[in-house]
Formats: sequence, structure tokens, C-alpha cells
Amino acid sequence: MRYPLTGYIEAALDLARYDKLEDGTFAGEIPALRGVIAFEKTLRGCERELRSTLEDWVLVGLRLGHKLPVVAGIDLNKVKNARLAASQKA
Repeated sequence: MRYPLTGYIEAALDLARYDKLEDGTFAGEIPALRGVIAFEKTLRGCERELRSTLEDWVLVGLRLGHKLPVVAGIDLNKVKNARLAASQKA
């Protein structure tokens, strides 16, 4: 069984783009997810920082009720709404 949040994060990271900057550091971004960007000295560090930024971006977005983009057919908005409806019935 794969969890929607895990699938979303992995699919979003597959969309990541990385660039080596003039000063030798790296920038990473996920263009489909506005504001998900990271900068680090190494490519590996940039990948880790981008994952952390993405995780925070998703959690804050869900907490604040932002509509998150669908990634690879995974719609976290539907998952959140289904759980909310189930908790209100209980």
C-alpha cells in the first residue's frame, strides 16, 4: 500500500530541476509547485533541502486550506476532504 502523501512527494520530486550556479552552488526547483525552491553548496544538499522545502510546503498548504496542484494524478485535496468528512461523521 502506498500512502498518498508519500506518492505526491516522490512524484513532485521527479519534476524537480537543478542548476549549477555561477558561484558553484546549486539551485533546485519544482516549477509545477510555486515557491518550492532550494539553494545549497552541493547537489546532494540541494536535493535534501528541496525535499524538506516540499514537505513543509505541502503540510502548510494543507493546514491553511490551500488548494494544492494535482501531481501525477494524486490529488491531496480529495484525500483531505475525504478525511474531514469522515471525522465529522464520527
